[in-house]
Amino acid sequence: MEYNHQSLEKKWQQFWAENGTFKPANTTDKPKYYVLDMFPYPSGAGLHVGHPLGYIASDIYSRYKRLKGFNVLHPMGYDSFGLPAEQYAIQTGQHPSVTTEANIKRYREQLDNIGFSYDWSREVRTSEPDYYQWTQWIFMQLFNAWYNNETDRAESIDRLIERFKTSGSEDINAVCDEDVLTFTATEWENFSEKEQQRELLKYRLAYLRESTVNWCAALGTVLANDEVINGVSERGGYPVEQKKMMQWSMRITAYADRLLRGLDTVDWPDPLVEMQRNWIGKSVGASVKFPLPQLDTNIEVFTTRVDTIFGVSFIVLAPEHEFVDTLTTTSQRTEIESYKEKTAKKSELDRMADAKTVSGAFTGSYAKHPLTGENVPIWIADYVLAGYGTGAVMAVPSGDQRDYIFAKHFDLPIIPISDAQNIKEEADPTKEGRYIHSDFINGMTYNEAVPALIKRLEELGLGRAKINYRMRDAIFGRQRYWGEPVPVYFKDGLPHLIEEKELPLLLPEVDKYLPTETGEPPLGRAEGWKYQGKYDYELSTMPGWAGSSWYWFRYMDSANKESFASKEAVDYWKAVDLYIGGSEHATGHLLYARFWNKVLKDLGYHHEEEPFKKLINQGMIQGRSNFVYRVLDEGGKGTNVFVSYGLKDKYNTIPLHVDVNIVYNDVLDTEKFKTFRPDFADAEFVLENGKYICGTEVEKMSKSKFNVVNPDDIIETYGADTLRLYEMFLGPLEQSKPWNTNGIEGVYKFLRKVWRLFHDAQGNFVVSGDEPTQAEYKALHKIIKKAEEDIERFSFNTSVSAFMICVNELTDLKCNKRKILQELIIVLHPYAPHITEELWALLGNEAGAISYASYPTFNPDYLIESEFAYPVSVNGRMKMNLPLALDLDQKAVEETVLANADVQRYLDGKAVKKVIFVKGKIINIVV
Repeated sequence: MEYNHQSLEKKWQQFWAENGTFKPANTTDKPKYYVLDMFPYPSGAGLHVGHPLGYIASDIYSRYKRLKGFNVLHPMGYDSFGLPAEQYAIQTGQHPSVTTEANIKRYREQLDNIGFSYDWSREVRTSEPDYYQWTQWIFMQLFNAWYNNETDRAESIDRLIERFKTSGSEDINAVCDEDVLTFTATEWENFSEKEQQRELLKYRLAYLRESTVNWCAALGTVLANDEVINGVSERGGYPVEQKKMMQWSMRITAYADRLLRGLDTVDWPDPLVEMQRNWIGKSVGASVKFPLPQLDTNIEVFTTRVDTIFGVSFIVLAPEHEFVDTLTTTSQRTEIESYKEKTAKKSELDRMADAKTVSGAFTGSYAKHPLTGENVPIWIADYVLAGYGTGAVMAVPSGDQRDYIFAKHFDLPIIPISDAQNIKEEADPTKEGRYIHSDFINGMTYNEAVPALIKRLEELGLGRAKINYRMRDAIFGRQRYWGEPVPVYFKDGLPHLIEEKELPLLLPEVDKYLPTETGEPPLGRAEGWKYQGKYDYELSTMPGWAGSSWYWFRYMDSANKESFASKEAVDYWKAVDLYIGGSEHATGHLLYARFWNKVLKDLGYHHEEEPFKKLINQGMIQGRSNFVYRVLDEGGKGTNVFVSYGLKDKYNTIPLHVDVNIVYNDVLDTEKFKTFRPDFADAEFVLENGKYICGTEVEKMSKSKFNVVNPDDIIETYGADTLRLYEMFLGPLEQSKPWNTNGIEGVYKFLRKVWRLFHDAQGNFVVSGDEPTQAEYKALHKIIKKAEEDIERFSFNTSVSAFMICVNELTDLKCNKRKILQELIIVLHPYAPHITEELWALLGNEAGAISYASYPTFNPDYLIESEFAYPVSVNGRMKMNLPLALDLDQKAVEETVLANADVQRYLDGKAVKKVIFVKGKIINIVV
C-alpha cells in the first residue's frame, strides 16, 4: 500500500469531525491548558500559505499538551464585523452578512484541510446576534461603572449615586472629566433627572463627549489612527481630515497604571511589552496654569520639566484647542483659519511623525507667566495634539529640541535656564548645572528646584504635581452599518440603556449602506427604528475591536444563553495559557482586551487580572517572487521575446513578475506562461541549457506580485502534513522568512520514508514484535528528548530536522520494531497528525486514540555510549575505524585490535613495537 495523502487526510479529518475528537470537558481531573489563536477576519481572498503559520504552531503545541495529559481548549472563530464586507455591500448592494457567510465557508474549508485540532463546537462569530448580544451586555456594564481611585478598581455606578445621595461630591476620588460639579447631598437630590444623568456621564467608563477624530467623508466614517496612512484612508486611499464630533469613548486611561503593572506579570516578547509601555507613556510632572486675564480663565499645560518654567518664551496650542478662536485677534484671523484648515487634512500619526517640518501661526494674544507675570505669546502648531494632555505646551527653546527649532524658525526668544549648556536634545536633568535665570531657584539643583516650584505654584493656585499618560481614552464609535448596534436610546438629549432583557439589539435593515443625505450614519436609514416607537437609538455602531476584546471568554462556554460564560467555565479555564498572533495588534486589540478583562474582573465576573499569560508573535512568511526578463526593442518597447536569467545582461530587458505557481525550482513552465496573459500567447524564449531560469526576490505576498501561494494547491500536491512540517521547517517561529516551494519536496520525501518504515518493498504492512537493538533505542530516545525540549521552547524548526535524522537512522538500521515505531509516531503526531493517525490504526490501536496517548518517557540510559568507533592508525596514518566496547582496558584493546584480520593486512607481517591507546579517542600502532 502506497502513501496516499489525499485519501488518508480526508479520512481522518472526517473522523475527527464526526467524533468530536478535540472537544474538551469544562470539568475534569486533568490539568487544563488553554491555547488561543488571534482569530481571523474572513476576507474574500481566503488564506495564503503565510496565514496558517501561527495556527500550525499553536496546533502542534495543543496536540503535544494533550499527549502530556492536559485537558486542552483550542478553539477557533471569526472576527466577522468589518469595513471590507461593508464596502463590498456599498458597491454591490449585497448585505454584508451574505459576503461574510461565504467568506467564512471558504475559510472553514481551508482550515479543515490543514488538519487543525480545533473544537469547532465552540466556534464564535462576532457578527452573530447570539454573540454580539454579550458584546452589547459588556458595553452596558461599562456604562454602568465608574473608576474609584480609592479602591483602585471599577465599581457600579449605583455605588457612586449612593455616595452622592449621602455626602454629595465631597471626597469623591474618581477618574472622571475635568469639569465635574461640586455639590452637596441636598443639591444632588434637587437636581433634575436630566441634570443627574448629565453629571453621571462625566464619571461613566463608557461615555459620550466631543472628540477630535479622523473623519473620512468618502467612507462616511471615523477611522482609527492605524487606519490612516499619510493623510488618507488605508482602504481606498481617500482623504481624511481632523474633525470634532460627539463620540462614544471608553475610559481606558483609568486603567493606565494597572495596564503598566500587569506587563511585569506576563510572559510576552520584550519588544511588544516595550511598545505597550511607550503607548501608555507614563510621565511624572506637574500641571501648570498660565492665566488669561482677558478670558478670566487659564491655559493649563502638563510638563515633566517644571524646573524649566523660567525658560518659557511662548505657548503652543493645538489648532483644535477650544481657546483658539477666542484668542485669535482680527489681524491674525485669516492666517489662523488657513493653518487650521491645512492641519485638518493631516492624521494625528502624521502630525506626530513629521518632526522636520516647522509650521505654526501666531494668535495675536498673550498669556501671563504664572511666576513672573510677564506676557507670553500664544501660537498654534500641528505638532501639539488636542487629545493628548491638555492640548497645550509651554515652550522652552533652551530645554527642548522641537521648541528650539520652532523658536529659531520664527525668531522667538531663547532664554537660558542654567549654567550648563542649553539643552538641544534629550538630557538627564539631574546632571545639569545650577539654575541662573530666577532669584527664586537661583543656585538650586534639579532635585531642589522641582519641589520648591510645585509648592509655590500650589500656593498661587496655578499648579500641582501630576502624573500624565500618553494614552488617551479609546473612541468607541464608527459611522458604519456592519458593526454591533450600541444598546442606547436618547431621551432629552442624554443616553439611556435599553433593558437587558431586550438584548440583543439587532441590526436593522436599510435600503443602502451609505450615510443618509443629511449626513447621519447608515443606521439613520432604518425606517421606524426607534426605541419604544419614540426615542432615537444611537446611530453609530461599535468599532471593530469591540467583539475581539472579550472573545476568549465566550469560547469557554459558547452555547450559554444566560450569560457570556458560566461561572463554572470561567473558574475552570481562568485565562489563556498560550496566545499566538501578530505583533501588529500590540497597541490595539491587546490593550483593549486587557482593559475589558480588568473591568470584568473588577465587577466580579472572573478573577484573572491578565487575560493572556504567555504570548508569542509569529513572524511573517514573505513571498518569493519570480521574474521573467522581457527584451525591449530599440524604441524601448516590450517585445514578446523573453530571455533566461543568466543571459539577461546580454540584452536590453525589463523584469516582469510572473505567477510563482507556474515556476518550479526557478524553472519556468513556458507553455503555461503563454496562457498566463493573453498578450504572451506567442512568446519566444531564449533559454540557457535548454531551460528558462527565472529571477527571484523576497517581497510581501501580494496578488499584484503574482507571488501568492494557495495552501490548497500545496495540500493537493503534497498533503497537509507536508505543509505543516514545511512551514515549521522554514525557520524560527518568531522570525519572518521567505516562502520557497523549492524545498518542499524534501519534506514530502521524509513522510514517505516514515511510511516505508512500516511497509516492505511490496507495500505490505510489516511490523515486528522483536526486541529492538541498542542502536534502535538510542535513535528513538534521542528524538523523544530533542522533540520535547524543542517544543517546550517553541523551536519547531529544529525538531523537524531532528525527525529527519531519526528516520534516516532507523531506515539504515532497517528497523520495523513495534516498540520503536509506535513511540516514534506519537512524538511525530503533533506535527503530522494525519499520517500518524493512519499508522496508529494500522498498528491495531483504537482509531483516534493517538490524540490522547501518553507522550513517551525519555530514558537517558539509552543515550549512554557503550561503544566507540576508534580510528586505527599505523605509524600515524589513518587506516580504518574499529568499533570497540568503551569498558575495555589497554590489554584487551591490544589483543582485539591485533587479532583483527584487516589490521593484520595493514601490518603486512611487520613486528609491532607498541600500541598507543587513548580511551574514547584513538588507537595508533607503531611498527
